[in-house]
Amino acid sequence: MTLSQPAGGPPNDGEGPEADPRLGDTSTLMGTAPIPDVVDECGTEASYARLLCLTELLTTSIEDEDLLGYLQDDYSVEEAQNWSNLPAGAFPARPGALLGECTILQRGIVKAIMMKATGAADNEGFDEMVQTLNADDYIAAVSTDYVAGYSSFNTKFAFLGTPAETGTWQLYYGGHHFAFTNTYTDGALVGATPSFHGIEPFPAFDMNGVTNIPLTQERDAFAALLSSLTDEQQAAATLAGSYRDILAGPQADDAIPTDQEGMPVSDLDSDQQALLTAAIATYVEDISEAEAAAYMQQYISEYPDTVLGFTGTTDVNSEDDYVRVHGPSLWLEFSLQSNKSTGEDGNHPHSVWRDINDDYGGN
Repeated sequence: MTLSQPAGGPPNDGEGPEADPRLGDTSTLMGTAPIPDVVDECGTEASYARLLCLTELLTTSIEDEDLLGYLQDDYSVEEAQNWSNLPAGAFPARPGALLGECTILQRGIVKAIMMKATGAADNEGFDEMVQTLNADDYIAAVSTDYVAGYSSFNTKFAFLGTPAETGTWQLYYGGHHFAFTNTYTDGALVGATPSFHGIEPFPAFDMNGVTNIPLTQERDAFAALLSSLTDEQQAAATLAGSYRDILAGPQADDAIPTDQEGMPVSDLDSDQQALLTAAIATYVEDISEAEAAAYMQQYISEYPDTVLGFTGTTDVNSEDDYVRVHGPSLWLEFSLQSNKSTGEDGNHPHSVWRDINDDYGGN
């Protein structure tokens, strides 16, 4: 079912968000935000040098010292751990400048930075980010909870550490139902996780002039994999108990169990392993193509020591349906739970990609 954009939006009581005076309730329209001509001076090569050039363009475009201070923060694992699935008003500890605090030119540079760091496929990478922003604008249009801070205005963008040819820094982009945390050391990506995705409404909604379907590709890939299992394989893959949410979510960095539970991936036939690879790719391909390829090669090489587990239905369309992939490096979770923010019937997913060795750049 496709939900239509609500008419009129929330009532304007003249007060706006109360939890943080920085919060706003307008859309940033990042999907159609123009990329300024000034980015042309950074060239078009998919290189780390271009990323550094773009970050410098952004910082030099900001004259407001407070805004620059929000954008540029010191690097520490403790600060990098300040990501959450919660809306902006419920988790003010996120670092960064709000997208809505930036000028249109600055948002365009942010867009260029994120398009450089992410995958270009439909419903992956930057496209999925925009659709998640649209979801918060949708919620803002049906909710009167200003304290929560719904709307794309309140997504944050930050550099933890100084982008440079040497040293460690993180490109951080996060808000309600989203966390992107690319960590770089000496010019190389050393960690693309934690990477959190959630969405409400689900599976489809109309907002900001487009029909949005983020996370349907993840759900559909897992459903295709689980539906391919024989009765014996399903029994082997079924986890004990049930799960209302993911385990390794925000502020739960130690939640990944040491012991594996589920069916060995080595017991899947070649076609089923291909379905698993396709499911993993819906997460890993959120980052740039070359960097995603390296992660995919690593995870596929670890299939002999990886397990698949699930609870609930193989269609992955009901409350408490849950899927997990657990390898020596890879940890994926996909969980469906009841709607929380829209008050509408249905379920919405939370999901996370963790790398057991490379979370926070391996720090």
